[in-house]
Amino acid sequence: MKPVYIIGDNIISPLGSTTSENFLALKEEKSGIKKHDDHSLAAEPFYASLFTSASQPDTTGIEPLNAGAELFPVDGIQKAYPLFERILIHSIKDALNKSAVDPADQKTVFIISSTKGNISMLERNEQEDLTAEHISLYNSAKLVAAHFKNSNQPLVVSNACISGVLGILTAKRLLEAGIYETAIVAGADLITRFILSGFQSFQAVSPEPCRPFDVSRQGVTLGEGAATMIISVNKPEVDDPVRVMGGAISNDANHISGPSRTGEPLHAAIERTFKESGLTGSDIGFISAHGTATMYNDEMEAKAISLSGMEEVPVNSLKGYYGHTLGAAGLIESVITVESLKANIVIPTKGFHEKGVSKEINICSTLETHEMKYALKTASGFGGCNAAMVFGKES
Repeated sequence: MKPVYIIGDNIISPLGSTTSENFLALKEEKSGIKKHDDHSLAAEPFYASLFTSASQPDTTGIEPLNAGAELFPVDGIQKAYPLFERILIHSIKDALNKSAVDPADQKTVFIISSTKGNISMLERNEQEDLTAEHISLYNSAKLVAAHFKNSNQPLVVSNACISGVLGILTAKRLLEAGIYETAIVAGADLITRFILSGFQSFQAVSPEPCRPFDVSRQGVTLGEGAATMIISVNKPEVDDPVRVMGGAISNDANHISGPSRTGEPLHAAIERTFKESGLTGSDIGFISAHGTATMYNDEMEAKAISLSGMEEVPVNSLKGYYGHTLGAAGLIESVITVESLKANIVIPTKGFHEKGVSKEINICSTLETHEMKYALKTASGFGGCNAAMVFGKES
């Protein structure tokens, strides 16, 4: 199969509007999570990582997202696109600036990942003639692709919280099959009352900033953001380019919201990923885990990592910095995984102090630096879905 390379990327979050800004913030252990008292989202104060005017003072001067301010203007005509599409367009534009890709090329495909898309339109009643077409993810994907003058049919990947990783895997398979040469994979999710109340109804929202894998963890913290990864069969002219080596998905078939109690399905996805990439657990420099800080997710992931024989491999979760960004999480965390590989750095798990899972896994609690060539990204979500992916430097 043709090797598939990462040739451009971006992250937009409360920590910054570029990948480099985000990576610097993580190295400095800065978090976007703050306490919010926004009655349009919840009756009581809550912790989350949301866009505010202090988030990006040098780029947008934005006001609180859920106060109705116009964020991320596109060509000076903000009203032409809903916020969901605008943030995707901004992310894709920045990623394109790092590559020589023509987004209108017939050999380029757009893939959009999200869990909720424009669901906020239903809450805000933004237009009187609102229809199902307006809030459909497929319509959002068409608007984004059309903005970049790409006439190919865009694809939508919406499979709970593995959507971002699955979007990359879908792109990889399309490129390996020779259907396209380049894929622009972008994902975003924005926090709304509907989303927040849904997680609160599960009693899954932490009353403090989340603490992945910690013995005192109390649940998830939500966040919003967007990310883009451009992958191609055309090798970039850089030293040690990073490849998407392999990936796989599985399903627990356990419960609509509760993950497997054994970790075996995620372990199976990891093993299939290793088989495709020709690697073993001993080759992995670190694991970027899903790490939602919920009781059952962290325990399941710990068991899967142990079953895969990687008890000594450093593990981190980025949820203490970004919160859980839903359909964007897999992309945001994959971009950071790639940056970490390039820099030979493992970002610590913010909020972790004492192991709270039954297996002896190596949770990274301080910034680590060591030579490494491969990293594993895992993700899991409602409905029992799991994903695993290996990124590697080609020397």
